[in-house]
Amino acid sequence: MKIEKDRVVRFHYTVAETGGEPVESSKDNGQPLAVLIGHGNIIPGLEKAMEGHEAGDAFKADVAAADAYGEKRDGLTQRIPKKHFGNARLAAGQQVVLNTQFGPRAVTIQKVGHSVVDVDLNHPMAGKDLTFDVEIVEVREAQQEEIDHGHVHGDGGHQH
Repeated sequence: MKIEKDRVVRFHYTVAETGGEPVESSKDNGQPLAVLIGHGNIIPGLEKAMEGHEAGDAFKADVAAADAYGEKRDGLTQRIPKKHFGNARLAAGQQVVLNTQFGPRAVTIQKVGHSVVDVDLNHPMAGKDLTFDVEIVEVREAQQEEIDHGHVHGDGGHQH
């Protein structure tokens, strides 16, 4: 079965900045990632590279920054009260996840003051071209409920 819209794909991946060392791998925890194709659950460039592949395929995918986490945008900074970081030790350059009204968001600390922290709201991988090593583990038809909800249920997916 080939990967296309409204199919569930379980896959392993390793990602690196193009020409660099790997920064993340699903193999670190031994569990493949499960996504519903065509519903914006992974970066567009990777989803497009997966289309037409099937279980057992292994391939490399080069994804330009614009099709990954977007280009880095200047002026996307915010000053946040230090209390929102709890008791964590903070340093410039550190990446942390903040809970926002829109859900968790990865930010990079720019400057730590006495009572406030300046953060860069760009995704930490924004502006970077990425290379993925992908291994397709399984491809199946999505259940109607998964399509209606826009995400995978069950093993490797969302638990309701």
